[in-house]
Amino acid sequence: MEEIMEIVSDLDWSPLFISLKTGVVATIISFFLGIFAARKVIKAGPKVKAVADGLLTLPMVLPPTVAGFFLLLLFSRRRPFGIFLYDNFNIKIVQSWTGCIIAATVIAFPLMYRNARAAFEQIDVNLVYAGRTLGMSDTEIFWKVTIPSAGPGVMSGTILTFARALGEYGATSMLAGNIPGKTGTISQKIAMVIQDGDYLTAGVWVVIVMIIAFCAIFLMNLVSGRNMKNIKRW
Repeated sequence: MEEIMEIVSDLDWSPLFISLKTGVVATIISFFLGIFAARKVIKAGPKVKAVADGLLTLPMVLPPTVAGFFLLLLFSRRRPFGIFLYDNFNIKIVQSWTGCIIAATVIAFPLMYRNARAAFEQIDVNLVYAGRTLGMSDTEIFWKVTIPSAGPGVMSGTILTFARALGEYGATSMLAGNIPGKTGTISQKIAMVIQDGDYLTAGVWVVIVMIIAFCAIFLMNLVSGRNMKNIKRW
């Protein structure tokens, strides 16, 4: 026990802060992009919907290292787009915190998109029609009727997206690397200390990640539970 307390006291907390910052920013980006994409896909025709849904969900079924490989090809400074970003805007994606955000967003985005789409598809269409009869615009209906009605599903997607972005490893390692204090996340720290044979430090980080993941699942269940109570009362 004393050895564990000593490890905790000497622990470099930068991986936790980097992971939390990355998770929060990636979740915010995925939230708005996921809602936008879900709304557009629902309104699309069957063929367009099938293609778009497949492309948007693809990062969820691909190995993260495969997604990281494609991101590396896209943003590498040896590739046209990467060269364009660096020469014109001085933006460096590879081995940077921005790379962490992009990798985490790409991997976590499908969870937000799928949950938002499922929540939107379960909304009673009569609520939308009622909003139109009251003279509300499509934008007003979306934010005042659709989003509140789909709130629990959207919230669950947001929490799952944050948890996934927080624990992302494969794509982040390939695109952002593992630079201590800059791009070194918790997942990368665990892999690194295990390679060094320091299983005790790895165990401490694993416990930290498990606590955060449990809190995320608890919040998701809490939101779902409240929704079920409201349905029963209704």
